[in-house]
Amino acid sequence: MYDMQSLQKLITRPLLSYRWRFHTSCRSQQDMLKGKVDKWGGVTVDLGSADCGLEGTYIQTSLRELDAFAGMLRKSLKQWKTEGKRAVWLKVPILQSRFVPVAASQGFQFHHADKQYSMLTTWLPKDHCKIPHFASHQIGVAGCVLREDTKEVLVVQDRNRETSHMWKLPGGLSDPGEDFGDTAVREVFEETGIKSEFQSILTVRQLHNYPGAFGKSDLYIVCRLRALSHDINHCADEIIGCKWTDVGELATTQSTSLISTHVARLVLHGFREGFDTIDIGMKELPAVFKNMTYKLYHRQIPDL
Repeated sequence: MYDMQSLQKLITRPLLSYRWRFHTSCRSQQDMLKGKVDKWGGVTVDLGSADCGLEGTYIQTSLRELDAFAGMLRKSLKQWKTEGKRAVWLKVPILQSRFVPVAASQGFQFHHADKQYSMLTTWLPKDHCKIPHFASHQIGVAGCVLREDTKEVLVVQDRNRETSHMWKLPGGLSDPGEDFGDTAVREVFEETGIKSEFQSILTVRQLHNYPGAFGKSDLYIVCRLRALSHDINHCADEIIGCKWTDVGELATTQSTSLISTHVARLVLHGFREGFDTIDIGMKELPAVFKNMTYKLYHRQIPDL
């Protein structure tokens, strides 16, 4: 193991010293890192991959091995720049995080992180960096669950929010790879015990610098759902109140949020004029990528 003072000396050591250790350290130092070249001229190196060019697991990393990695990285960057490569992506498994300060000393920055790895990037050309930012939004989905026979809507009071006194639509954050409608149906059932079916999207709210999104932006999708059950069995850990209420009352009460008021007004219009006048429907279409489809959301139009 090593202390921070030793690591600082390692990553700030001049190039000549790196070269001296390069020739006296392990054999892997004489090789370059190996990565996959993408169609945009970038290189991705996964340090957790057996064919990335490193020898061993490097979980218990010594200063000697860090020095070896620093030499490989420096040589690789020089070669990739000569070849006209643009972005370099360095995927670092969490158990190999000791390599992060070494990469940072050579110009890498954090791009994003997941549970088991962090992704670092550097831009090799001298022009403006064109590496895209990581995800800029989180996705929240609410379910506007309607009983069309009684013109009632399902509302809840959150337990752990400053607005716990307000009645709102049930909902929550979308899981990775989850469609909007599936999120709404899942969240409604988890919070209230009510089973429902996706019908359409009613509206979308965009909010920047959202406090609950680590300074990122927030997209809030409100879906219209058809109730398949009526008996409430709400989750006491998240919800302190849950009820069916008249849509007209939700549209006029002061005990709700502005977005819930506007959604209630949309629903009233749908009851009067038909939901085809307000619904944003969904159509599944084949993607340009093999064996993939996507969901396209738009107002309904006559079939051609």
